[in-house]
Amino acid sequence: MTLRPLRWRDGPSWCAVRRANVEWLRPWEATPPGRSPGVPTSPATFVTMLRRLRREQRRGHGLALSIDLDGELVGQLNVAGITRGSLHSCSLGYWVDRRVAGRGIMPTAVALVVDHCFWTLRLHRVEVNIRPENVASRRVVEKLGFREEGVRERFLNIDGDWRDHLSYALVHEDVPGGLVARWRRTRAG
Repeated sequence: MTLRPLRWRDGPSWCAVRRANVEWLRPWEATPPGRSPGVPTSPATFVTMLRRLRREQRRGHGLALSIDLDGELVGQLNVAGITRGSLHSCSLGYWVDRRVAGRGIMPTAVALVVDHCFWTLRLHRVEVNIRPENVASRRVVEKLGFREEGVRERFLNIDGDWRDHLSYALVHEDVPGGLVARWRRTRAG
């Protein structure tokens, strides 16, 4: 498994994987209010999304990463809302191809990104907000030892309505040896 910056040439692969996973992703896909719910899969959507994410990256506010398995794009992980000052925080969002779900790919990707956020970006807090019904996504953060902090009522517009989310977080002090090392120990034990 490899994490790398999402690139323009990823457009066709990104679209194909998203098209193959519409039903798998639909219940969790954020959509702006007033737009019809659905899973964006078009090349135009990819271009618009990557343009916005790259702008955020240039400003130091985010990262857009491709999750590759054996050289093939199988998912995406975004670091968003990077805030400095007295907060030094960010949030993560992710999705993965159903064909590879359950193989430890997403927990490994999240662990790698959390370590990057803590040790390279020097952030203090990483947050993940997940719909309570999204058991698979909740398992990712629970396996990694994220702390559940409570409910954010009507937090994001998903599938045509404002949905509650469970908020999970880690702070730098929670993983003094790094999250990847802790994840490896958990998997080995």
